[in-house]
Amino acid sequence: MNPADAMQAAQAPVADMTLLGLFLQAHFVVKIVMVGLLGASVWCWAIIVDKTLLFRRTKEEMDAFEDAFWSGRSLEELYRSFNDRPATGLAALFVAAMREWKRSFEGSGRQIQSLSQRIDKVLDVTIQREVERLESRLLFLASIGSAGPYIGLFGTVWGIMTAFTSIAASKNTSLAVVAPGIAEALFATAIGLFAAIPAVLAYNKLQASVAKSQSRLEGFADEFSAILSRQIDERLSLAA
Repeated sequence: MNPADAMQAAQAPVADMTLLGLFLQAHFVVKIVMVGLLGASVWCWAIIVDKTLLFRRTKEEMDAFEDAFWSGRSLEELYRSFNDRPATGLAALFVAAMREWKRSFEGSGRQIQSLSQRIDKVLDVTIQREVERLESRLLFLASIGSAGPYIGLFGTVWGIMTAFTSIAASKNTSLAVVAPGIAEALFATAIGLFAAIPAVLAYNKLQASVAKSQSRLEGFADEFSAILSRQIDERLSLAA
């Protein structure tokens, strides 16, 4: 090492290499990237916790409804039980189909001919709404999972550019001078990965839970549609 460089490095103030110190010493643009990624990470964890609790609650509600549905209680009794309160999951499918059923038999009953098709359509629309409710805000996890590392890399590139500009201005290439600037820049990439990795893992897990719930909704819709279809055929045969 050049003796002059060694003397300058010895006289240079010791940089704070703690995480807080790296943040405070970083360039303004890099600070914005870091704060944005930390905020996105906090929001991701809030979504993860909220969705985990939602899927657990949805599963419990589906289990409870299936127990009630297959317990032998009449459809009218079940409808009265679930119609007076907000319904989600399987209960939402049941209430929507029963409402269409009851509307069709009000009055003269002339709408019974196409009732089976209308019930299927109502069930499909309700399933779509339930899936959208379960999938809400998951796109943010996917976006952070894919874009987070690149945003952090942008902060790293900007920080390294600033570090090399400062090195060129000071004409000092000693490791003690170079290392803090490079560490500040790489800290942005670390925060990007810190935000992205949990987001990707949680997104894949939650999407699998959505698919499982959707499959369960579709299975119940097929079973319930078949039950109502048999009752429609019986009423048509009696009317004939």
